[in-house]
Amino acid sequence: MTNDSLAKLGDITKPATVLIEKISDAVGGIFRPHQIVRVAKAEAEAAFIEAESQIRITGLQRRAMSRFLEEEAKRQSNMEAVTLKVLPLLEEDSKPQNVADDWITNFFEKSRIVSDGQMQQIWARILAGEANATDTFAKQTVNLLADLDKGDAEQFARLCGFCWKIEALFLLVFDINGEIYNRAGVNFPLFSNLESLGLIRIEPIIGFVQQKLPQIVSASYFNRTTQLTFPAEKDNTLKLGSVLLTRAGRQLAPICGSTPVDGFFEYVYDSWAGQSLVPMRQTERVAPTEMP
Repeated sequence: MTNDSLAKLGDITKPATVLIEKISDAVGGIFRPHQIVRVAKAEAEAAFIEAESQIRITGLQRRAMSRFLEEEAKRQSNMEAVTLKVLPLLEEDSKPQNVADDWITNFFEKSRIVSDGQMQQIWARILAGEANATDTFAKQTVNLLADLDKGDAEQFARLCGFCWKIEALFLLVFDINGEIYNRAGVNFPLFSNLESLGLIRIEPIIGFVQQKLPQIVSASYFNRTTQLTFPAEKDNTLKLGSVLLTRAGRQLAPICGSTPVDGFFEYVYDSWAGQSLVPMRQTERVAPTEMP
């Protein structure tokens, strides 16, 4: 990001202005991309003059100073790229002033080394989410994201294509070896990797359940919704399957960029229909054709 690109933003919203000021206060000079370079150069020149008065600076020292300048310039560029991606995601009633300074400092400490555009977008969604609703993302979730590479993030997004919202967000993996999951590239190695990263828990034998549900519960899969009806008026239990999102997983799932899996709504609906939680789906009957 350069000063020219910032000028093209024109009149930005009040929440965006507040966020920029908040970031600048927490980490310093977020929209002064040459400041760090200028300061570093000044310090380097001062050190050079002082050193020359005592002993000639070695080639190794020069290379070290050059590397420092390049690294800081790159990190500054990454921080500003993430910030620029955040601005369109801020809501009108966003209150970035409520985000803790130490949260912002930790956020940029982790995200400033990220140069991939897709990963920067995920980081931007986290900062925007925290600005839009404080305490949406725990500091531990931010730290966990820093350990994910692009491949891990893509795996998690694929897995979250199997999430349903049933009062809260849940993965519905009824069979970790099931064809509908494996066909989408979701298999045991993926489960094992994401569990080791702290995004999910696996219990293939006993499984997980959601308890204390009322008699009627709304269940939605992306933009499709159905209604579950349990036999009892309260304290009902729903089987969720073998995989559960951790706290960090639940916080990252809505912003990971997942998309619906073809046929999964019907797959889950038919499973619930077999438990008499929803009506059986009506299937079209094709009239038999006469033999010529």
